[in-house]
Amino acid sequence: MTTKEIDLSIIIVNWNTKQLLLDCIASIYGTIKRSSFEVIVVDNASSDGSAEAVSHAYPAVKVLKNSLNLGYSGANNMAMRQMRGRHAVILNSDTYLKESSLDDMADFMEHYPEAGICGPQLLNADGTLQNSAGNFPVLLTEFTSKHLLKVLSPRIYYRAFGTKHTVFKEPAQVDVVLGACMMVRKRAIESVGIMDEDYFLFYEETDWCYRMRRSGWRTYYLPEVKVYHFGGQSRKEINLRSRVESWRSRYLFYKKNMHLTSCAWFGLLLLGFMQTAYQFLIYGLLNVVTLFSSKRIRRRWQMFAYLLAWHMRGRPVSMGIPR
Repeated sequence: MTTKEIDLSIIIVNWNTKQLLLDCIASIYGTIKRSSFEVIVVDNASSDGSAEAVSHAYPAVKVLKNSLNLGYSGANNMAMRQMRGRHAVILNSDTYLKESSLDDMADFMEHYPEAGICGPQLLNADGTLQNSAGNFPVLLTEFTSKHLLKVLSPRIYYRAFGTKHTVFKEPAQVDVVLGACMMVRKRAIESVGIMDEDYFLFYEETDWCYRMRRSGWRTYYLPEVKVYHFGGQSRKEINLRSRVESWRSRYLFYKKNMHLTSCAWFGLLLLGFMQTAYQFLIYGLLNVVTLFSSKRIRRRWQMFAYLLAWHMRGRPVSMGIPR
């Protein structure tokens, strides 16, 4: 391998998704026709033989194998520190590329030099659309019931979540694109920095897009580019722990970017605690009314019970995803 610059450095972080990872890599080699590229897999201490399977099936792929789970940001950053591409492609192991997806994204980045990040339209396995772009979070939307907000103030709701409800026909500047598949210009990374490793899982791309915006770079959503995303496969067995990580990262985003005073920080934690307690009580009541017959309601109640316990215990790392 030479040090010559290439078009794309495709980075895949993996944790126990061997077959999905192999399928994802196959889609890379099967769909990229116009761009030069390298593939870097960062394995976060998998126990299913993922790293060995990739090395055997795809000798050209560079595999970085960690003995500990470094989290999503830490693992991506390992690869970005040694990437050769003019653009980094952050790609989940549970994605599958359609024909020319990354070529088309690379072409867009060439024609829009102000773009720091771009992302495609994500698809479910059946071809239906997933939410692929969004707005920066604000306190009102993150710590209140979205359903209640929609009923009480539709204007505020659609202003906060308008991107998710807008049908775009052409490339559009947005606040955030989802991290399942995103292309990031190397020059933007050099000016803004790599991912913030304080985020173990969730909100990494939100924080990155936020920092890009503040530094003058733009984020674009490309509705005509399609990528399949099977969604959260590595977290299925640890759903409660992943919910904890989502809440931890939510708090971290506000703490880092909103310059909260000590009083405001305490108020934020209190608001989060009150929301989880409210949801715990509501779903507990619904369970009583339905005689615990609804699996969905039971699972929601269990989830908020776990989150409430996490808050009451002082938000310990041990209740999140194992490091």
